Amino acid sequence: MERGKMAEAESLETAAEHERILREIESTDTACIGPTLRSVYDGEEHGRFMEKLETRIRNHDREIEKMCNFHYQGFVDSITELLKVRGEAQKLKNQVTDTNRKLQHEGKELVIAMEELKQCRLQQRNISATVDKLMLCLPVLEMYSKLRDQMKTKRHYPALKTLEHLEHTYLPQVSHYRFCKVMVDNIPKLREEIKDVSMSDLKDFLESIRKHSDKIGETAMKQAQQQRNLDNIVLQQPRIGSKRKSKKDAYTIFDTEIESTSPKSEQDSGILDVEDEEDDEEVPGAQDLVDFSPVYRCLHIYSVLGARETFENYYRKQRRKQARLVLQPPSNMHETLDGYRKYFNQIVGFFVVEDHILHTTQGLVNRAYIDELWEMALSKTIAALRTHSSYCSDPNLVLDLKNLIVLFADTLQVYGFPVNQLFDMLLEIRDQYSETLLKKWAGIFRNILDSDNYSPIPVTSEEMYKKVVGQFPFQDTELEKQPFPKKFPFSEFVPKVYNQIKEFIYACLKFSEDLHLSSTEVDDMIRKSTNLLLTRTLSNSLQNVIKRKNIGLTELVQIIINTTHLEKSCKYLEEFITNITNVLPETVHTTKLYGTTTFKDARHAAEEEIYTNLNQKIDQFLQLADYDWMTGDLGNKASDYLVDLIAFLRSTFAVFTHLPGKVAQTACMSACKHLATSLMQLLLEAEVRQLTLGALQQFNLDVRECEQFARSGPVPGFQEDTLQLAFIDLRQHVVSHE
Repeated sequence: MERGKMAEAESLETAAEHERILREIESTDTACIGPTLRSVYDGEEHGRFMEKLETRIRNHDREIEKMCNFHYQGFVDSITELLKVRGEAQKLKNQVTDTNRKLQHEGKELVIAMEELKQCRLQQRNISATVDKLMLCLPVLEMYSKLRDQMKTKRHYPALKTLEHLEHTYLPQVSHYRFCKVMVDNIPKLREEIKDVSMSDLKDFLESIRKHSDKIGETAMKQAQQQRNLDNIVLQQPRIGSKRKSKKDAYTIFDTEIESTSPKSEQDSGILDVEDEEDDEEVPGAQDLVDFSPVYRCLHIYSVLGARETFENYYRKQRRKQARLVLQPPSNMHETLDGYRKYFNQIVGFFVVEDHILHTTQGLVNRAYIDELWEMALSKTIAALRTHSSYCSDPNLVLDLKNLIVLFADTLQVYGFPVNQLFDMLLEIRDQYSETLLKKWAGIFRNILDSDNYSPIPVTSEEMYKKVVGQFPFQDTELEKQPFPKKFPFSEFVPKVYNQIKEFIYACLKFSEDLHLSSTEVDDMIRKSTNLLLTRTLSNSLQNVIKRKNIGLTELVQIIINTTHLEKSCKYLEEFITNITNVLPETVHTTKLYGTTTFKDARHAAEEEIYTNLNQKIDQFLQLADYDWMTGDLGNKASDYLVDLIAFLRSTFAVFTHLPGKVAQTACMSACKHLATSLMQLLLEAEVRQLTLGALQQFNLDVRECEQFARSGPVPGFQEDTLQLAFIDLRQHVVSHE
């Protein structure tokens, strides 16, 4: 019983708990239902709880169904009425929209008319107010307009006066207006604008003279050239005095120009057109090409405004910049003379302008400033000339450059600039000019020597004979007595080389002109350069010809003869230099020509080459020797190769008739000794172990042929049997074998 009661009590408690949980589920938010359900699953009666939950759900479904069945008809009626209301609302909306459209259409014209009326009344009020204010401000505006007109026409100085009048007379009368205060505040800006406009004119002027510096310089250099030509014609006028006169005349022109370029002058800045000058033949003054009025006006305006120092600093700074640009040479300046000419023209043009500014303004530039610029220009110009002239390999271009530098220096000297450093630099270029001349003449000598036929010059008439003698100082009484046709002992390269040496001397003399050198300095320069030509250039050319592989004995003989005559002509070259420099050879410190040594060295080299060449020819013949040392035949004549060799030697020594006797004798003795030594080597070869009587007899016949040649005296001047001594050792060796 008790157990049954306990079970029943527990069942009631569980049912009560389930009922509580169901109420919580019904009343609790879905998000918070988790803890409630968890309490169900924590117990052991969740199956029973599920049954109660399903029962509760069915009960609620039946209640919902009853409620829906009760209110269904009212819901249907409400929907029907809503549909009727929607139709009426749509009609009302259409009526409102139509009414609004008609209202907008009918009121559009009225709105436009009202807007126009509003604008007209606004304009009327504005016009009325503007007229009233303009009547008060018109004098001020007129003065301001006048100021602008003056500035527009570049009447800067009157503009300053108008501005002062506006500030002190007109503006105080309308000072209660706000715009007057603005105008008063703008007056400093207007002054700055005047300064800026005048400065703009100055900048245009600076840009113009920068572009036209070469034209200004070209004109100045033409004037200097004309003056120099006049000095050369009128020799009685000293060079320096005439230059001073030219400078004075130039500033006479400037005085007239200054009067027309005062601060009130309204001429345009830049370069004036001088093509319509009445006298086209007269070169206009360099300063006549330039209108300096912008400089004068700007200087005056800045002075009035108390900013003269600012203007001076600006002008000098800009001109320094332009100087650096002018002094920067183009990279290809060395290629043509026009490149140098344009460079010089720009520099001259720059300093002509600065010199004029120095003498026509009071302190805009001073002498210290000009000297500083000139020192910079001089150093940069000399450095540029040293660099670019070093690239030049054409002596004619170097000579033209020298003349251009002299004209450049003379032009600047007219304006008072020191140019001594330029002439010192020309002495450096002189050494380079000499080097380019030496290179040019090396090619000339090479062409002469390569094209020469190395044969005596034939002449068939008196006219041809005199022509050769006129080209080269040659005197030979015996040759003069000979009938035509006849031959000079030397070949054509002798008069050609002699005349080219004289041309070289003339070329050296051309460079020394206008360098302000004394006659002694010119003479020394020419002699030193000529010595280099003889000892280096001509000597190398002769040595190259002598050392050529294909040089023949005839050519070598002719070279010896030619150098002998050129050596004799050196005294005439000395006289030639003396005549053109008027410096006697006996003068102290006079350089002597070294031509004698050059030709002697060339002759000795040719003699050595003859000896070597002869020995080589002998060796070539001996290579044809083919002795059969074991032969049994007894020969009765010399070997063919030796006969040919002796014939060659006879014909060769016959050509030596014009050589100095000692040279011919030395060549002959050298050839005989070499022949004897070579035959001895053939006999003593390692392969020759034994000799037959026939072979020995054949060798003996060859030795006799050599001795016979020596006795015949192929070259005159030997004492009796002297030449045979060359074969004495060979003879003794042959006898010992017999």
